[in-house]
Amino acid sequence: MSPSLALVAGASRGLGLLIARQLGRRGLTVVICSRDESELDAAARLLREDGATVHPLVCDVDDAEAVRSMVTRVENELGPIDVAIHVAGIIQVQPLESATLQDFEDSTRTMLMGPVHLALAVLPMMRERRRGRIGTVASIGGAVSVPHLLPYSTAKFGAVGFARGLSAELVGTGVTSTAILPGLMRTGSHLNAQFGGDAAAEHAWFAPGASLPLVSMDAERAAERIVSGVIAGRNQVVLTPLAQIGMRVAGLAPSLTTSVMKRVARALPGAADPSAPLVDGHTARRRLDSPTVERLTTLGTRAAKRLNQFHEKSAQGKVAS
Repeated sequence: MSPSLALVAGASRGLGLLIARQLGRRGLTVVICSRDESELDAAARLLREDGATVHPLVCDVDDAEAVRSMVTRVENELGPIDVAIHVAGIIQVQPLESATLQDFEDSTRTMLMGPVHLALAVLPMMRERRRGRIGTVASIGGAVSVPHLLPYSTAKFGAVGFARGLSAELVGTGVTSTAILPGLMRTGSHLNAQFGGDAAAEHAWFAPGASLPLVSMDAERAAERIVSGVIAGRNQVVLTPLAQIGMRVAGLAPSLTTSVMKRVARALPGAADPSAPLVDGHTARRRLDSPTVERLTTLGTRAAKRLNQFHEKSAQGKVAS
């Protein structure tokens, strides 16, 4: 039986919005959720313009009870959830000396416990019907711990472990779990990422990496491959050649990988003010004020405007990673 209804958590912008669009183009009714109502409504308008049948619901994936209530409402009012994909994320770019315990807690609540909350909410009905597809968007940062992204990598490692373990636990149930490990994608997330330490200097290396074609992937193509992999029930979807290489090297030579990451860490900026609060990408971009970086991030900034990312947020804003 072909799936007919999908729920995408963290779909108000970026990759989540594109995944919802791909599901809509395949004829599925799409429920999108986010904690920001205005962004969610804007995303729903974009999806409807593309021909999708979409239902926006405000929900914070950090809150297990809110996720359970949302899933119950969808099942009662719209029908069985056939596909559930978790995309919501927080990107904090900063050296460890600038990171706080709260940064780690925020990251793990959203990017580790968020997928757990969603999966545990949809699983009882999926198991009862003996069909369902669950997708967890993690990251290559969940296989290779990247310097200046330690809270992010910590949470993503947990998300990968959860998605893979869930896949094994669900054998024979008719329900599948797909771990999704993309590398850098051109979603415009550099404008909603959070930057600490020397925020301008951190933005100067991160933003081009998330925008240049040779190191980042077209997000539309990434979303198409993600949706195909989840619906097919694949155990894992790895995107971008760099992510595939990174995973293989990390698996075969973990000590070498750590040594390489140490060299990368030495090349990254230090914390000009370790106690400086996180600022969003818009603020870091203004502080940097670099025509060269602006040129290097042209594709990423265009993607931000297309994908509902061009909004200034507080330092606790969540982005589709």
